Amino acid sequence: MHYEINANKRDLQGTGASRRLRRAGRVPGIVYGGEKGAQAIDMDHQQLFLVLRQEASHSSVLGLSVDGQKESVLLKDVQVHPYRQQIMHVDFQRVDATHKVHMKVPLHFLNGDTCPGVKLQGGVMSHVMNEVEVVCLPQDLPEFIEVDLGELASGHSVHLSHLKPPAGVELPLLQRGEDPTVATILGAKSEVAEEGGEGGEAPAA
Repeated sequence: MHYEINANKRDLQGTGASRRLRRAGRVPGIVYGGEKGAQAIDMDHQQLFLVLRQEASHSSVLGLSVDGQKESVLLKDVQVHPYRQQIMHVDFQRVDATHKVHMKVPLHFLNGDTCPGVKLQGGVMSHVMNEVEVVCLPQDLPEFIEVDLGELASGHSVHLSHLKPPAGVELPLLQRGEDPTVATILGAKSEVAEEGGEGGEAPAA
């Protein structure tokens, strides 16, 4: 899915200027990287909020139109109010279609409730990682990477090397010789003994 965000160049900066923008329903931000210098911008809060509530927007190349000038960017940082549904500030990084990007993408776990270790052996699923760093060209950036847990037995784990990223997508941790656990099933729950256990004698009256 492609996301578009409209923004205006912002000349006034500082705490007071940012506070006035937020009161007017705008979000201060900055876009940087590439051959251009950093540019302060502001965006409509409602439009930005609707885009960023979509998980895929956090790991996708976004279209940013700054005073009508379109750029391809990645969301690098977003600051939100501690208890209000309000975006306080965003950072975007420009991307070049010919240069690889480093980005964290979410992991989507499949068949965790029906795998043998949980359904048949009573184990407890533990997701050790919820996102993973990838390196790829912008056009190859996946919205997420699937982790199929369908064959996992109790006491066993899925490691990073078991994942199957899309073509053109590299996992830097593997290139550095690391292979962390992505998900594991903790040992099966103990069987509850029935009425004091088999073969037990009833206590004397």
